[in-house]
Formats: sequence, C-alpha cells, structure tokens
Amino acid sequence: MKVVVARVADFPDGDRKILDVNGRSVGVFRIGNTFYAMRNQCPHHHGPLCIGFIMQRAVSDLPGQVHMADGVPLIACPWHGWEYDLETGQSWLGPGHVDARRYDIAIEKGAQVLEEEEAGSAVPAGPGPDGRMPGPYKADLVKVYVEDDFVVIDD
Repeated sequence: MKVVVARVADFPDGDRKILDVNGRSVGVFRIGNTFYAMRNQCPHHHGPLCIGFIMQRAVSDLPGQVHMADGVPLIACPWHGWEYDLETGQSWLGPGHVDARRYDIAIEKGAQVLEEEEAGSAVPAGPGPDGRMPGPYKADLVKVYVEDDFVVIDD
C-alpha cells in the first residue's frame, strides 16, 4: 500500500515526519537528497526510535583527533541510546565495546575450569568503517522513494 508522506518541496533537508501507517508508527527522514524510513520502534525496548538524535559517525584516527565521517548517519534511541544505521537498520556498538561472552563451567577432579565458548552471530562480522562493532539489534526499515515530486512510502 502506497502512502504519500509529503511533497519533496515541502520536506526540507534534515527534517523528519512521523506518521501512522496502518496502525504502525513510521518515521521518514530527509538527509540531503536521500530519504530513509523506518518503524518508530526501537528493537531494544520498543522506545520511540524516530524521535531520537540523528548524527554522523564520529571517527578518530588518533587520540584527541575526532571528526565526523561522511555517509549514512545514525539515529540514537532516546530511551537507552542504542544507535541504528538509517540505511540498513543495523545497530552499532561504540568502538571498544564487544558483545558479552558466555562461559561454561566444568568440574574436573575437584578443580573448576573455564572454557570460552564462541557463539555464532547473525550480525555483520568485524567493525564498521568507524571502528564500531555491530550490535545485536536491527530496526525495521520501510521502503521510501520519490514519485512525481512526492515522498512516498510503501508498506
């Protein structure tokens, strides 16, 4: 089902519109000449994701030297700060953060031995271009495009 969000001319750069589509809250964002849309529900604890702060990725090559990277920005959930890529919906952990590891305990002849268990993951392998590690959550995306000078989402 197509839903007209706004005329492109009435949707300024940096703006967002949050609307109800068939009982689901959806956020539509304009960053430059690109439009993004996602469900207004954080996968972490179902917070209002689309009212969160939008920012470029902070990158540091050396201590004390930070700059903002070009590319697709992140949106941070206002409840707990989980950050999501506007294009893919993938959550990202800050540099230096890693997923929690699980350890099994085994008893051998009266001594406890810890054995690290590597758990499989469905998130992208390795850090992103800014050093962040993929997080465990992925936000629901909605298809958005421009048709005849109108911003349209397809739900």
